[in-house]
Amino acid sequence: MLKLLTIDEAQVYVSKARAAQRLVGIVPTMGALHAGHLSLVRQCRQQCDETIATIFVNPTQFGPNEDLNRYPRTLDEDLQYLLREGANAVFLPTAEEMYPDGFSTYVEPGEVARPLEGICRPGHFRGVATVVVKLFHALPAHRAYFGRKDYQQAKVIQAMTRDLNLRISIEICEIVREPDGLAMSSRNRYLSPEDRARALLLRQALLVARSLARNGVSSISQLEHAMQRVLNGQSDHSQQSGVDSIDYAVVVDAETLLPISSLDRDAVALIAARVGTTRLIDNEPLTPSSFT
Repeated sequence: MLKLLTIDEAQVYVSKARAAQRLVGIVPTMGALHAGHLSLVRQCRQQCDETIATIFVNPTQFGPNEDLNRYPRTLDEDLQYLLREGANAVFLPTAEEMYPDGFSTYVEPGEVARPLEGICRPGHFRGVATVVVKLFHALPAHRAYFGRKDYQQAKVIQAMTRDLNLRISIEICEIVREPDGLAMSSRNRYLSPEDRARALLLRQALLVARSLARNGVSSISQLEHAMQRVLNGQSDHSQQSGVDSIDYAVVVDAETLLPISSLDRDAVALIAARVGTTRLIDNEPLTPSSFT
């Protein structure tokens, strides 16, 4: 597995692969790899001739009170995982390589970035959009692979790619979960055993919303209230305390992420909540029962 340390090295590698008529895929990550990331690598390998992972903890997507310094860095372990999965190369730029002295140009994301995470984490998607564009230029691949767990991020990247006429296909892959349903996340390692148990409330809340929708409930307020009850430990079957705080637990339009009053179109249930000191997100697509 080749290590690419500079943008020049990355561009030359991809250019040679494309010249040889090889289909190139990239898997952008911030490291601390888990089974969710590795599923993206496997899907990329199945569909492409060249699989390139990136590991870069992007400072511009962290707010002033967020966990940039705390974000896990497990490079040696990450490289072993990628080698085992058969990645052809890994791009390992420094912050100075990606953001040279005097850097001041950013990508402003579109409307889909404004609600939800856009409110809770101002500036976050500007940092995401900027680094993704820079990675796409450093690695001008045919395809890029992202996970659906970061649902709004995936929509932001899809919209940006369309709006800026970037010649790369965005592939969104399914969420990978622990056996008990918890969505894989690099931040799960911060959960204490007690917090780990409470973290399952996110998945339970989403499953309640899905069950209600499948049984004909179309009222968004009813679906959201049911999710909030589960998250707060108030459901009939809950035997534990709720999460520590809820940033949002909503059902919105699946494409625009804007509020809707009735489940009369494809929608998505989205949750962001804090368990202990760890902020977790999860989501579940919802389809009106009349569509099924």
